[in-house]
Amino acid sequence: MSTPPPGSRPTSIADRGEPVGFQYVVLRCVPRVDREEFINIGVVIYCQQTDFLQLAAVVSDARVAALDPTTDTDEVRQALAGMAAICAGDADAGDAGRTSLSQRFGWLAAPRSTVVQAGPIHGGVTSDPAAQLAALLEAFVH
Repeated sequence: MSTPPPGSRPTSIADRGEPVGFQYVVLRCVPRVDREEFINIGVVIYCQQTDFLQLAAVVSDARVAALDPTTDTDEVRQALAGMAAICAGDADAGDAGRTSLSQRFGWLAAPRSTVVQAGPIHGGVTSDPAAQLAALLEAFVH
């Protein structure tokens, strides 16, 4: 973290590096919903105090194929791209992308019966949501 210039004051919690609460979900690839087998492929993290909502993901073709070789991993990546667009509030994300950050996180974390699903919501405290996202991706996906 950089130090603010002399005489200036940080304007937000994020600028000050203070610990803030966050919520996250681990994203799962469930190639065959009927079998309920899955691999972790990503993480969505939401921090209300810093207006941070972001997704990071890695799809391993080999790991997905181990569960079901007929799964189209390009479609999985497209689903993740759509979820990332919702995080960013992109115009292409439809109605979900035009809602508040908390509503977008709720939409992304909602249970669904599709190939890409979110696990349960967890929480924590961090002073750097972006670094926390990278750490969670490393811990749960890599």
